[in-house]
Amino acid sequence: MSAVASPEDFDLAAELVREAGQLALRMRSEGLTASEKTSVSDVVTAADREAEALVVNRLRQLRPDDGIVGEEGASHQGTSGRSWVIDPVDGTYNFFAGSTYWCSAIALRNEPGPHEPPGDPDVLLGAIYQPQEDRLWIGGKGFPATVNGSVIAPPGDESLDRLSAGTYIHPTWLLRPEVTGPWTAAASRAATIRMMGSGSCDLARVATGQSGAWFQHSCPEWDWLPGKAIVRAAGGSTAVVEVHGFRWHIAGTASAVREIHGALTSG
Repeated sequence: MSAVASPEDFDLAAELVREAGQLALRMRSEGLTASEKTSVSDVVTAADREAEALVVNRLRQLRPDDGIVGEEGASHQGTSGRSWVIDPVDGTYNFFAGSTYWCSAIALRNEPGPHEPPGDPDVLLGAIYQPQEDRLWIGGKGFPATVNGSVIAPPGDESLDRLSAGTYIHPTWLLRPEVTGPWTAAASRAATIRMMGSGSCDLARVATGQSGAWFQHSCPEWDWLPGKAIVRAAGGSTAVVEVHGFRWHIAGTASAVREIHGALTSG
């Protein structure tokens, strides 16, 4: 039987992303250095680690039976059938460069069942906080999607050629035709493309209709689940499809998701 999220879980998620985001912003104002993880554009700072530690410590105190998965390495095996998925600073390159386009994000998901496809577990709630804009998106099962407390209106169902699509592809993948073929097939169908560098910020804007769609390959769950929960709570659609061995994550209007899915599989 699937676990559920309580109203107190939603309140806690909102508190945690606010506290993590404000801590990271405060640390940035005091000066930070960054170290590379996989490339010069994939970096980590002390703020990432401190913000994750703050969230983990609170969850261990308040939700000791739940599991924890963090981008910066936090891991705890729970017994409740639920796990919190933490991205303390999503868009770290933007964060370190002084941009406002970064956020703290968290999701609460069910543990995947033995017969569930990988990469897209059942998500109960998501919360995204963009500190420098002081904007909090939250939503999930049984809880309407809101931004700063205002309920987000359901999106219309416009086609992809009428919409802006958020996406991301690292330059190193541009030499991989098994990735660039599907990506180009989907990107060429949108009215315009935006690559802003924070998947959760992008998905929050899909939820509010500022962007009509989003797609990206090989997303870790902390880049996908917070936004997926909010997009679906706002009345949008999501999908995951595997093409040439790569898993693509898609969000947007129902029509746009169908079109992107079709384009990726044709590419």
